Amino acid sequence: MTTPSPLLSRPGAVEGAGADAGVAAHYGEPLREQRALAAGTAVVDLSHRGVVTVSGPDRLSWLNTLSSQQVTGLQPGDSSELLLLSVQGRIEFDARVVDDGGTTWLIVEAAEAGPLAEWLNRMKFMLRVEINDVSSDWAVLGSTQEVLEWSGLQAWRDPWPQVGVGGYSYAVVPEDRHPGLERPWFEYLVPAAELEQTVGDRPLAGVLAAEALRIAAWRPRLGAETDDKTIPHELDLLRTAVHLAKGCYKGQETIARVHNLGHPPRRLVFLQLDGSQHTMPAPGSQVLLGERKVGTVTSVAQHYEMGPVALAVIKRSVAPDEILTVMDGEEPYTAAQEVIVAPDAGQVVGRPTGFLRGTRS
Repeated sequence: MTTPSPLLSRPGAVEGAGADAGVAAHYGEPLREQRALAAGTAVVDLSHRGVVTVSGPDRLSWLNTLSSQQVTGLQPGDSSELLLLSVQGRIEFDARVVDDGGTTWLIVEAAEAGPLAEWLNRMKFMLRVEINDVSSDWAVLGSTQEVLEWSGLQAWRDPWPQVGVGGYSYAVVPEDRHPGLERPWFEYLVPAAELEQTVGDRPLAGVLAAEALRIAAWRPRLGAETDDKTIPHELDLLRTAVHLAKGCYKGQETIARVHNLGHPPRRLVFLQLDGSQHTMPAPGSQVLLGERKVGTVTSVAQHYEMGPVALAVIKRSVAPDEILTVMDGEEPYTAAQEVIVAPDAGQVVGRPTGFLRGTRS
């Protein structure tokens, strides 16, 4: 169970729910907080995040053999993202990665730290690695700007939406027009005992603000956009979390096969919701084309500029120009889609129609 953040004692704090329990959803003015976070004048308390450390001389080469990402050359201070997959290529863990030269830090969702540490300990065999769940000792703070006063802290910079070495984009939009470029993102590791002192009198934004900016940046989140069948291609995660030319790892067969075919069975979309209503649909609401269910809403937010927006995972066969309906119980919401993951390989920027050659070891 997540220990409530001491920052919940700040004036106006309202605790988050579900995956964001333990930190503030907002401090009384969600849209103002969102503007401040986007401008870089506020920071967000993410102290509910899980933190797992991997130390020892074999740590990077070992993580390289287990994960979807090439991390053997990770230098101190470098940031990356890695996935741990099932044999079927489905996402089991998604970790933010930063190394300090002696320890690799893995930042994950709150519920994932214990299971991740347990799984890694089962996989270490005779290698010189040590794995620890240090979530109770470390907190995380998020910002859209580098905070100069925190230059001594270990920081993870989100590689999204840049296409990394060995990565691949399934998007229709060119990389220089991806909306994720409007949201640089940093997560700072702070000793839990020093959290309040580190924040000081800096303005705070709640996780609702961070979620709205994430959704607008088309950035998938484990446990929100994922289910037990999710493969990385569906969420455009090959751009930041998969290296197509690295050595073998669990799930690689699916990565290569789907990449060769050029189209995953489902695709992530951004939805602009009808703003005439005073409510928003809940995550888990059905996405309909006519009367037929074609997908599920995964994340919803009130954006300070665009109004109600959402991410959804829908069937690949849905045409990009279709107007969809989101049904929350008996309440319908009209939704216009923006393509994140192209329905067909021929629509991917920079990829010729009929591309059938993937990279595999």
